[in-house]
Amino acid sequence: MAVTIFADVQHNRVVLFSILFAMLALLAFSNPVFAQQDDIAVNAALSDLNARSFKGKTAAVEALGLLGDARAVPTLEALSEGRLYVRKTDKSVVIAERAGKAYLLIDPVTGAAMGEATSREIKKIIANNKLRGLIRGVLGQLALSSSDPELRRAAVENVISSPTNGSLALLKTARDREIEDDIRARLETGIATLELGSDDPGLRRAAVDRLADGNDPVIKSLLERRLLKNTDGSFVEPDAGIRAEVQEAVNNVNDRLALFGLAEDLIFGISLGSVLLLAAIGLAVTFGVMGVINMAHGEMIMLGAYTTFFVQEIFRATMPAEAFGFYLLASIPAAFFVAAAFGILIERGCIRFLYGRPLETLLATWGISLILQQMVRSLFGANNREVANPDWISGAISIGGGVSVTVSRVYIVVFCLVVVAALAAFIRYSRFGLQMRAVTQNRGMASAMGIRTGQVDSLTFALGSGIAGVAGVALSQISNVSPNLGQNFIVDSFLVVVFGGVGSLWGTIVGAFGLGIVNKFLEPVAGAILGKVVVLVIIILFIQKRPRGLFALKGRAAEG
Repeated sequence: MAVTIFADVQHNRVVLFSILFAMLALLAFSNPVFAQQDDIAVNAALSDLNARSFKGKTAAVEALGLLGDARAVPTLEALSEGRLYVRKTDKSVVIAERAGKAYLLIDPVTGAAMGEATSREIKKIIANNKLRGLIRGVLGQLALSSSDPELRRAAVENVISSPTNGSLALLKTARDREIEDDIRARLETGIATLELGSDDPGLRRAAVDRLADGNDPVIKSLLERRLLKNTDGSFVEPDAGIRAEVQEAVNNVNDRLALFGLAEDLIFGISLGSVLLLAAIGLAVTFGVMGVINMAHGEMIMLGAYTTFFVQEIFRATMPAEAFGFYLLASIPAAFFVAAAFGILIERGCIRFLYGRPLETLLATWGISLILQQMVRSLFGANNREVANPDWISGAISIGGGVSVTVSRVYIVVFCLVVVAALAAFIRYSRFGLQMRAVTQNRGMASAMGIRTGQVDSLTFALGSGIAGVAGVALSQISNVSPNLGQNFIVDSFLVVVFGGVGSLWGTIVGAFGLGIVNKFLEPVAGAILGKVVVLVIIILFIQKRPRGLFALKGRAAEG
């Protein structure tokens, strides 16, 4: 009986204490005195931002960061941007927005309007570059607890790049509550970078082990600093054993970065190759079938780019904003038909009178290229024209090791492969493709079999010009649209055609991607200009050995 009574008393005592604790907590949170503590701390830190010395301002910014109050964000942003002032009458810190000759005053804590003031009634709080860097770090700290994963990712980077005295503790707290694996991994990396400067050798060794698995050039720089010497001759990293581990970690990171560098050159080479292929494939068609050295081929690319600009302006003026991005899809058939129409006019009006006289076609088409450039200057002006990237091809894809590829480049590679596949299918399976191949292989026999070779020539020139116009659509997304756009690609296009084999589709593909990749691998070693010279010399030597290119194709141009 006594035991039962004692248990009941103990149970009642626990319940009583629980009720009392809950009442005290409710009283604390409902009491204005407790509720105003955060406001007092925030206001005190805001007042300290007006300190005379930058040391005092720095302490105030760090205090705001340690409070973790999101209301400090507008104040810190205003200080960094030069919009934070002190009202001279009551020394209160305000955010001031210029409105004509006066300033609109805003309470930095509540965001409420505080009336207007003249420039004589307020004084700007000055921030230097060091303080702005600290503000970036503190803003990152305040965003570490955001519900938006993207803001948290950006916050981690800000804290790592501009750490403060409390950054290490904040990163550890954020790591413990983080639910996203990639953000937690980045937090671990940030913690390791800050622990590199710890007084504890065990923490430094663990930080080196953690960073040795990375592939970030910034991490490599942090590790290399530990191997440097101070002004007194001592090493930044005093422990010889840890220095050896740091050196091994640097070597490992260098090896991975070298592999990423090769991957970067390969990716950029494929990207350049796709651009060269788009520019050269139309030239390969006309040059292979007709034997015409068309120096105006670059201007067909330019016409396609300007057609894209024109369609963009039509969409911008007539279509709703959400449909603007579709202008690029509408530009593809428009550019093809515009360039093809100009191709027919050039072939019917000039080139058909010069068949069998390649040097004269070269001079004639060069003159036509100058006429087309001047026509575009007269219509659109000599300045570059802006062609916007639609939202669905904007941004970049990060691969690692500092390597990123723009989405527009990826789309151009895919678009290039689609165009080549469509052209190959057209040449292989259509009736016109059969006639075009027949004229390429034996013009006389094709004519004897009833094929109208003149009509094939005209339509082939239109096809090649139309494909060049489509190339202009793609190039408008990565290059300036100007009257000289085509001149940047005409020489490389001829190199691709001659190297791959005149009239050979596969040769053009291999030649374009081969030259693009070789160019990108040579540029870091020899430079952009010398790299192109080396490529040109290689092609000249190659043509001496194989005059018909990689894939020889029997046809009038090849046999000539």
